[in-house]
Amino acid sequence: MGSRSRGDGNYRNPCLTMHQPWASLLVYGIKRIEGRSWPSPIRGRLWIHAASKVPDPATIKAMEDFYRAIYAVNGITDLKFPEHYPISRLLGCVEVVGCVTLDELVSWEELPEGVRLEGQTDYCWLCEQPQKLLVPFEMRGYQGVYNLEKKIYEAAVRGLSPVTPPLPVKFPLPDPRDLFSLKPGSLASDSKNSKAIKMEKPPSLDAAIAGARAAATQFSNKDSSPSVIQDGDAPISARTRNKRKEAVEGQDSKSVGVSDAKDFRDQCSAE
Repeated sequence: MGSRSRGDGNYRNPCLTMHQPWASLLVYGIKRIEGRSWPSPIRGRLWIHAASKVPDPATIKAMEDFYRAIYAVNGITDLKFPEHYPISRLLGCVEVVGCVTLDELVSWEELPEGVRLEGQTDYCWLCEQPQKLLVPFEMRGYQGVYNLEKKIYEAAVRGLSPVTPPLPVKFPLPDPRDLFSLKPGSLASDSKNSKAIKMEKPPSLDAAIAGARAAATQFSNKDSSPSVIQDGDAPISARTRNKRKEAVEGQDSKSVGVSDAKDFRDQCSAE
């Protein structure tokens, strides 16, 4: 399956390192929205790498309960979660087809309500076409969006297998001729008319959202920051990575690849 053209020559095979279980949930097509406090700088294929922190059972349960609850809103009750959440591995990829604000997502009535409930942060990266590696392989990750090394990419691209999501979702482009047309501000936002906001949430859904919020806050501390590229939207070069010595391995106190914990907490509280 080919990726969409990104139209951005700064990125070659961009990759994002994420904590588990969020990383596998995205590659398995269960997670459709990657929440961030910053807009997506890319379109097209985004490789997903799992960080080195071993997820504790309570975190896995909280996130699986969250997705069970929001999928149940659309009548999906037989979710099949990954059997394992491997760490320090390249897992697969998704297609980032757009990025919108939280207000735009929750007001997007063409989308299933569960997708709109999944948004919890300022910016929502819209992900389609998940593919997983048949054999995830070990590699080191870095903070921010970075380019896969050529030899790693060439090995990985041969081992991809398409994933059938439990509820396939297509995010239509406002202008099909412009792959960057689905961007913050491109959709009319009217939260007052949003069915997702107006619908009465059952207590189990509120509890699931609270549990997901608690799971995310474990990565929040006074020193943590969003995994955004600090030098604008240019990819982090190998020389910069070596200079910074900020490989994700061993950086478990940093929030890398998780929906930014502070934004997630604030948005969940607003629910």
